[in-house]
Amino acid sequence: MKRMHIHVSVENIQKSAAFYSKLFGTDPIVLKDDYAKWMLDDPCVNFALSSHDGAHRGIEHVGIQVDDAEELAEVYDRMRDAGQPIFDEGATVCCYAQSDKNWTADPDGIAWEAFLTQGEETEYGNRVDLDQLASAKAVAGSCCTPAVAPAGTGFANKHLAVDVSCCGEKP
Repeated sequence: MKRMHIHVSVENIQKSAAFYSKLFGTDPIVLKDDYAKWMLDDPCVNFALSSHDGAHRGIEHVGIQVDDAEELAEVYDRMRDAGQPIFDEGATVCCYAQSDKNWTADPDGIAWEAFLTQGEETEYGNRVDLDQLASAKAVAGSCCTPAVAPAGTGFANKHLAVDVSCCGEKP
């Protein structure tokens, strides 16, 4: 069996381990002061975290792709249980595919998507700007909401957060 491996550098192992334990529905098999590791069967991945002073933090985004709507609902529930803000993109076209997606960000701002691919497309489709979701201002219950992307920005999804004020502050 082949297993995908993702290693993420984080600021706080305990906080991030709690988030990922909720997201994955299981505790890590290794948990140290500076390291945590999950060997997951569903989704099939070797997922590791580390924390070292001065290390670059994070990656662009990672995700969990599911095979059916029941699995998608399960992953969506886990995302909600992890306690971070959720961006419900819903049905969309992205990466040359028709998908249903939700997004969240872990405590260090790494974007996570959960998605079900339902067909192919001939165009790339939408690009989501997740900066608002990953920002310190995007907390549960905040007044920050996605806004319509201006024409010509390359962002086609009507639910994008693009250069808008948040709670009266300039971005």
